[in-house]
Amino acid sequence: MGNGITTSRPNRQWPIRVVLLTLALGAGGVIASGYDPADPTGSLTAAVKSPFAAIGSVFEGFTGGGDKVAGPRGPQAAPVRIATAETRDVPVVVRTIGTVLANSVVNIKSQVDGPLLEAAFREGQMVKKGDLLFQIDPAPFEATVRQSEAQMARDQAQQASAQADAERAVMLADRGIVSAQQRDQLVANAKALAATVEADRAALDRAKLNLGYTKIYSPIDGKTSAYIVYPGNQVRANDQAGLITITQIQPVKLTFNLPQANLPRLQDRMRGNGLIASVTVRNDVVEAAAAVGAPPAADTGIPVKVDFIANTIDQRTGTIELRATFANPDLRFVPGELIDVAVTLDTLNQAVFIPHEALNVGQAGPYVFVIGNDNKAEMRPVRVAYEDSSIAVLGSGLKTGERVVVDGQLRLTPGTPVSIVGEPAGTPAAENAPSPQAVNPPATAQSGGDVATPRGG
Repeated sequence: MGNGITTSRPNRQWPIRVVLLTLALGAGGVIASGYDPADPTGSLTAAVKSPFAAIGSVFEGFTGGGDKVAGPRGPQAAPVRIATAETRDVPVVVRTIGTVLANSVVNIKSQVDGPLLEAAFREGQMVKKGDLLFQIDPAPFEATVRQSEAQMARDQAQQASAQADAERAVMLADRGIVSAQQRDQLVANAKALAATVEADRAALDRAKLNLGYTKIYSPIDGKTSAYIVYPGNQVRANDQAGLITITQIQPVKLTFNLPQANLPRLQDRMRGNGLIASVTVRNDVVEAAAAVGAPPAADTGIPVKVDFIANTIDQRTGTIELRATFANPDLRFVPGELIDVAVTLDTLNQAVFIPHEALNVGQAGPYVFVIGNDNKAEMRPVRVAYEDSSIAVLGSGLKTGERVVVDGQLRLTPGTPVSIVGEPAGTPAAENAPSPQAVNPPATAQSGGDVATPRGG
C-alpha cells in the first residue's frame, strides 16, 4: 500500500489441516497395529482398502466402544400395601365439637350500702348453698332496728290509750252523756293510731331485713370467682359489677350442634331407648397437659344422656342444638371448655367395610383398586353407604375377603402387576369412634372432579 502499512489476512486453512493431521495419525496407528511381519504386503493392502474402517476405529476409541442399546423391558410390579374387606355391624356415628356450660351462674350483689368488713371464703373455693360469703358493717342497721322498735312501742302506747277513750265514748254516747260527734272523733283517732302501729311494725321488719342483708350467703352450690370487690371497700346496693360470681359446675350442661338432616333419627332415638352421647376431652387439651407434665385425662368416652333438643334450627348454620346433663363428680369439665362429642344414630348390620385409605374418588365416583389372584390391579367402582375418618362402608361393589390397595395407588392402572409389601393392613374396628375432626353425617357416593384423586404414593 502507498501508506507503508501491510495488512495480513487470517489463515483460515489451519482447522482443516489439524483435522487431516489427526486422521492421518490415527490411520497410521491402525496400520501399525495391524502390521504383520510375516505378511507385510497383505496387512498394508487391507489397511489401504479399508481406510474408513481405520478411521471408524479411531472414533470408536473416543466414544468408548459400540455397546448395543438394550431392548424394551416388560412392566415392573408396583409395590403396594393391601387390606381385606370385612363384614361387621357398623355403628353410624356423627361427631362434633361441643362446649361445657355451667348449670347456673349467679352474680352476687349487695342489697345495702356500707363498708365490706370481711370475706368468709377463698377465691376459687367450692361453697355450699347457705354458706356465709361476705359481712357488711351491721352497726348502722342495728341502730335502725332499735329506733324502729322504740317508735313502735310509743305508738302502741298511744294506740292503747286512744282505744280506751273510744270505748268509753261509745258507752257514754249510749247514755246521752257524750255527743255522737265526740264519740266518732275518738273512735277514728283510735283506728288511726292502730294503723300507725302497723306502719311501725312494717318499718321494724324492713330494718331487720336490712340488718340481715349485711350478711351475704351463697344461694347455690358452686365455685367462687376472684374477688370483684375486696374487703375494706365501700359497697353500694345493686352495684352493676357485683362482688363475685358463683358458677355451679356440679352438674354441668354439655351443648353441641348437629346437622338438621340428622333430626329425624335423633327424634326417633329420643322416643326409643333414649339418645346417648359419648363425650371426651379434646385431644389437643390432653396433648397440652402432657407437654407440661400434667397427667392426661382419660380418653375413654363418657356416656351422657341427651335431655334437650332445641325447638328451632339455626338458619345460619343449618344445625340444631342438643344438650346433655352430666354430674361432673370429679370436676373434669369446666364451663367454656371444648369437648369432643360422638352420637350413635344407627347401626348398619353385617356391612362390608374397608379402611378409608383404600377409597378413591374419580370422575365417575368412588372406586377402589382390587387385587386379584393373579396379583394384578383392577379398578372397581363402589357405592359408599357411610364413611368416617377411619372406615368406609360399601353398599355395593366389593365382597368380604377381597383385597384392596390402601397405599401405592398412584403407581397403579388397571392390569398393573403388583408386589405386596408387608403384612395386610388391619381394617379399623368398626365399633371404634372415628377421629373427631368434624361432623360426619352418613355419606353417599359423590362424584369427584375431572381428575381421579387416588390416595397413596
